[in-house]
Amino acid sequence: MTYRFPAVITQDKDGMYVAHVPMLRGCHTQAKSLPVLHKRLQEVMALCLEVERSKRQSIPQDRFVALEHIEIAF
Repeated sequence: MTYRFPAVITQDKDGMYVAHVPMLRGCHTQAKSLPVLHKRLQEVMALCLEVERSKRQSIPQDRFVALEHIEIAF
């Protein structure tokens, strides 16, 4: 079966790329380059899906709507 999940990718102040998949608990990784990040993200997503399946949890199938930048003066 094929699943699709949105991933949030940011870059920290040191230049590291950081990714997480909000729909999969604990699914996050980081790397110095985007190609390596994508490879690691595939690996960690597979592991998270395996954990969900082993717990007999249902795999989330929420529909992605949008990613927005929200600005707030604080």
